[in-house]
Amino acid sequence: MAKVPVAGRVKTRLARELGVATATRFARHATMAVLARVVAHPAWHTTVAVTPDGGTRWRLWPPHADRMPQGHGGLGLRMQRIMEGMAPGPVVIIGTDIPGIRLDHIRDAFRLLGRHDAVFGPAADGGYWLVGLKRRPRVPRIFQAVRWSSPHALADTLVNLGGLSIARVAILPDVDTAEDLASSATIAGRRVIGPYTQMHSNLHS
Repeated sequence: MAKVPVAGRVKTRLARELGVATATRFARHATMAVLARVVAHPAWHTTVAVTPDGGTRWRLWPPHADRMPQGHGGLGLRMQRIMEGMAPGPVVIIGTDIPGIRLDHIRDAFRLLGRHDAVFGPAADGGYWLVGLKRRPRVPRIFQAVRWSSPHALADTLVNLGGLSIARVAILPDVDTAEDLASSATIAGRRVIGPYTQMHSNLHS
């Protein structure tokens, strides 16, 4: 799932601390870096689910990546729509603003879905950066009544899974604040994070 990284619509908390331009640049770099890793991998098929819907025509999406609109509604409704709309087989959804996502995390998630009904990549803030479902014998409705953007998002989603079997992959940090951005430098590398950590340092000097 990806937001078109345009000013004022992405990383709004980060924008309040470091400015809209900085937050937008980070979102663009992070999104393109994650997609560059996962789109062309032969072990799975990648579809970029885009919001807003007209953003499927954004010129910087990888040209060989399938794209689809996320559609209307809140985050839970959009995620459920993706889970129900994909071709048969297990589905893994990730965000594109987590610099630490690696190919082995995605491989682990699909491997775990061979033995479990659901898999999560927990975020350090109580949410999650990855969710996957086996989708057999049915697609469970797990995204209802979830307190999104809160420390309860993962716990609320787990309640919806009832007695289904659950696995987890690595805990990764989200980047919502200047402090998060600075601490992500060792994960994402200076090519993506460097200019922003320098600005964060200047703000606190």
